[in-house]
Amino acid sequence: MVKTPLTMEHALLGFLRDRPVHGYEMHQMLMEARELGLVWHLKQSQLYALLGRLEEAGYIDSTTEPQGTRPPRKLMSLTTEGRAAFERWLTLPVAHVRDFRLEFLAKLFFAGQDDPSITTALIERQRLACNDWLADLRSQLDAVSPERPFDSLVLQFRLGQLEAVLRWLDTCATTLIASSYG
Repeated sequence: MVKTPLTMEHALLGFLRDRPVHGYEMHQMLMEARELGLVWHLKQSQLYALLGRLEEAGYIDSTTEPQGTRPPRKLMSLTTEGRAAFERWLTLPVAHVRDFRLEFLAKLFFAGQDDPSITTALIERQRLACNDWLADLRSQLDAVSPERPFDSLVLQFRLGQLEAVLRWLDTCATTLIASSYG
C-alpha cells in the first residue's frame, strides 16, 4: 500500500490545539450533525488510522491512560511540529477544486475559531489561486480544436465549477465578515 502525503489529516490537528483529546472524543465531535460533522463522515477505524499517521509523522504525541477494568485509552496532544504543520496548512489555499468540499471547509471552520483576519486572508489566498486556475482553464479552452467538442465540454464544466467556487468565496467573505464584526 502506498502512503499518500498528509493533507486532510492536518485538519484533525485542529482538534488538539487547545487541549489533549481522546480519539473517541474526537470521533464523537465528528459524528454530531453540526460544524465539521456536516462535512466529514469518518468511521472510527478511519479516524484512528489517520491519527496513527499523524503520530508517525511526529505531529501528535499520545499517552495511555488506564481505565480500571476497561481497556486503556490514548490521550493525544499536539507537538510543536504538529502545531507548526497545522498553522501552515491553515494558511495555504487548497490545491484543487475537488478539495473544496472537505479540505477548504475544514480550513474555514478552524480559521473561524481564530482572529477574523486569518479567515479573510485564507479566503483571499484561495480566491487568488482560483483566479489563476480560471485563467489557465480559459487558455486551455481557447486552444481546443473545434474537432474536439468533448474536450471543450469538459473544460467548460470545470470553468463553471470554478466560477461557482469564486461566487461562493464571495459569499463566505460577506457572511463571515458580517458575523465577525456585526
